[in-house]
Amino acid sequence: MRSLLFILTLAIGAVVGLGLTWFTTVKGYGPASIRSGAWEAWPKAGAEDADPYARAALARAGELPLELADGLAFVARTDDAGMPLDGRCDIRLTGSLPQARFWTLTVTDPRGRLIDNPAKRSGFTSPEVVWNRDGTLDLLLGPRARPGNWLPTGARERIVLTLRLYDTPVGLARRTSDAPAMPRLVTERCP
Repeated sequence: MRSLLFILTLAIGAVVGLGLTWFTTVKGYGPASIRSGAWEAWPKAGAEDADPYARAALARAGELPLELADGLAFVARTDDAGMPLDGRCDIRLTGSLPQARFWTLTVTDPRGRLIDNPAKRSGFTSPEVVWNRDGTLDLLLGPRARPGNWLPTGARERIVLTLRLYDTPVGLARRTSDAPAMPRLVTERCP
């Protein structure tokens, strides 16, 4: 009877432990994140001393994170109002970007795969966008083509934006965990 109780206790512990680890890593790289509006980043995900949750999330996803010295990736799954990013809607990204030598903005599905679309475009890089005169950015994401800075969403129900800042003083490269001011994400029109 004692051995059966022992095995049952071990099984319950394993299920609870693995379940909590999965829950913690399914939408990011563990609890050590910084947030700014809709954007979230995990500065230590690519560091040698990354926490076990970040390592588990990276192993599960099969991703290679940015090293802290290289840059930092911010991910947005919702707009600033907390609504999930819907690729069937028009979404506006406006404002200033944190200081970086180079950046990329990519739109993917929730599993991190590029979205197939007729324009064959899945992102922008810093030299490709048209900047406003005041140094801010105005970019529209949506299923229908628009003039200016437009990224197609393939009319997917859920999308994820990833902004990668390369050679940036943001985050732990400055020995701070404060998130910088990030561009706003606003859902403008939804069918």
